[in-house]
Amino acid sequence: MDALRIILQVLLVLSSFLVIVLVLLHKGKGGGLSDMFGGGISSGAGSSGVAERNLNRITIGLAVLWAVVVVLLGLIQRVS
Repeated sequence: MDALRIILQVLLVLSSFLVIVLVLLHKGKGGGLSDMFGGGISSGAGSSGVAERNLNRITIGLAVLWAVVVVLLGLIQRVS
């Protein structure tokens, strides 16, 4: 049970870091903090529709993985 807990904790840290990075890679939708840091200037030179769609899919997949790992860690904690 300890090995599974360690594996899940490592997976949680990695998925957390990757979700943060992927969310920061998304193109700003206008207004807010993305314009403050130059998002409004480069809005015409953003990524293509396919790349943005794939980035969305990867981000959602990693977020679901993160949620599953959190639930599994909670269940392991409750059983122990």
